[in-house]
Amino acid sequence: MDDKTNKLQLKDFNNLTKTLSFNIYDICYAKAPQQVRDYIEYIDEEYNAERLTNILKEVANIIGATILNIAHQDYEPQGASVTMLIAEHEMSNVAALQTESPGPLPDSVVGHLDKSHITVHTYPESHPDNGISTFRADIDVSTCGQVSPLKALNFLIHSFDSDIVTMDYRVRGFTRDVLGNKHYIDHEINSIQNFIAQDTKDRYQMIDVNVYQENIFHTKMRLKELELDSYLFGIDEKDLSDTERKQIETHLEIEMLEIYYGRNMDWLVSCNHSIGIKN
Repeated sequence: MDDKTNKLQLKDFNNLTKTLSFNIYDICYAKAPQQVRDYIEYIDEEYNAERLTNILKEVANIIGATILNIAHQDYEPQGASVTMLIAEHEMSNVAALQTESPGPLPDSVVGHLDKSHITVHTYPESHPDNGISTFRADIDVSTCGQVSPLKALNFLIHSFDSDIVTMDYRVRGFTRDVLGNKHYIDHEINSIQNFIAQDTKDRYQMIDVNVYQENIFHTKMRLKELELDSYLFGIDEKDLSDTERKQIETHLEIEMLEIYYGRNMDWLVSCNHSIGIKN
């Protein structure tokens, strides 16, 4: 937006809701059933509730928000969740909200909460018989007021071993200026990609699906280079035959393409069968 728009004078609080949603995928190959179980156990511990809480605390710091409350939980057999309530401004009585004492009255809280939150949920899973395992983290950063969730983009992408990332950014509602005019967005954006560092963009294939008139922005990212050793768990590439290596690379490529495009590629599997590559 131009300088005039940046100096927009609002009547009251900025009521626009800005939501950035991620699906981050880490993909792995483990040859034996025990190795698959070991990977699921490893990735589940690597991104347990405590680690996720620390990541979200840093996100709150990056976007300039104050943490009001945190709830976190590890699940059995696997997975974890963290939910964090945040406020836009520094609060002098945050410590009081976290001690054993009567909480503030509703009228004294509503002006600070800003209806903002950060959440993350994890979903480790594996294919029943081809050795592919996938770890998914769903992250949602929703803010009101001046806080922008887009500031946390690069940090979140680099906080996980991100093979594939799908992102949605949406601005909801409206806010009024001092003349009573409605404003449905308060900043300029043409693509989520504009908020991603160049070195990250160089590593990923990226596509956009945007609905500008609805203030909806969607970006998908997929790593360009597949370095097999970085996808293997419990085995080394040097211990594989040429045939095994090609089979694993094909399984990984199909998995990533299916997730990236959001559809099963049965035709690609059929082609692999015809050239002797098994599931």
